[in-house]
Amino acid sequence: MRPTTRKSIPKGRPIGSKSADPVIAAAFGKAVVSLRIAAGISQESLALSAAIGRSNMSAIENGRTVPNFVGVVKIAIALDCSLAVLVGEFEEAYKLTLESAGDAA
Repeated sequence: MRPTTRKSIPKGRPIGSKSADPVIAAAFGKAVVSLRIAAGISQESLALSAAIGRSNMSAIENGRTVPNFVGVVKIAIALDCSLAVLVGEFEEAYKLTLESAGDAA
């Protein structure tokens, strides 16, 4: 029997890749802001209710980061809306973001 050689697989993301798509991040942030304002909730109150740091909530709303699924669920619960409503709002914001990006090109 010949010894088998294994290729090593590099750990982590490839160099230069990002963990979040900036268009998706911006659209999700717009969706959260829209629902938060409609509910009459401050950013700080939403962050507290969702057990997310205020600075992290600011980063989410400004499209600098995207929460994981647990974070999305916590935000929906804190906004007193279903995931379907939050995702629906995101889809609308995403379409508008893509349209405005197309207009700018």
